Amino acid sequence: MAPAGEIRNIDVVKNVGTDRRTREAVARMLLEHGPVTVAQVADALGLSPAAVRRHLDALLALGQASYRSAPRRGPRGRGRPAKVFLLTAAGRAQFEHTYDDLAVAALRFLFEREGEQAVRSFAERRVTDLVERHRATVAAAPNPVARAQLLAAALSTEGYAASAEHLGAGAQLCQHHCPVSHVAAEFPQLCEAETAAFAELLGVHVQRLATIARGDAVCTTHVPEARLPRRARMAVPTLNPASHPNQASHPNQAPQNRMEASEA
Repeated sequence: MAPAGEIRNIDVVKNVGTDRRTREAVARMLLEHGPVTVAQVADALGLSPAAVRRHLDALLALGQASYRSAPRRGPRGRGRPAKVFLLTAAGRAQFEHTYDDLAVAALRFLFEREGEQAVRSFAERRVTDLVERHRATVAAAPNPVARAQLLAAALSTEGYAASAEHLGAGAQLCQHHCPVSHVAAEFPQLCEAETAAFAELLGVHVQRLATIARGDAVCTTHVPEARLPRRARMAVPTLNPASHPNQASHPNQAPQNRMEASEA
């Protein structure tokens, strides 16, 4: 039989392991569903509010989470407004790949050698490959809102922790995680190509409202319910590096959004 001191040490190790896994689950809840309240995290994970607060306090102390006041709905009540919690950039980095620096360096080299259009062509090819893997499933849905919901499920399998909610005359497509957000912060062509590809796949003129790459908590895209004539949609640009040779710009300077150009 093991000595009492050794048994206590084993229990401590087990508790530390369980504690770490629970904290990771809380952090993932913030990643995939944030901003969220303590009560929402507790209900989803089957934890007590006190346990959730303890893990949130740890994430706040590490700089991996932040909070803000929840928006009020209905008449103003007594007491302080509830807080909602979300991950910071440092918290998101715990879930991201370690190849960001390499990817940025490669795209900088491509920009310096071949110009902005080469970067854009790369971005378009990348998102085209992603979309084509799910085109048959998404395109089978009867309307843009249903297609947005299927697209969200498809994006989640690609690591984007996406969701879609029917709001008013359309849907809101949210990507709670972006595996390339650090790269897209310097090369917005990645976001622009993604928006254009979503519009072509969904069959409507979509509007990108927020991006993680620009410092927002979630990448948010509005998907209108009504189908537009094909000529009014944003088509995925052709992958032709030789076209528009005089449009080179610095990668940190976002070129005119194609979505805005299509509205002219």
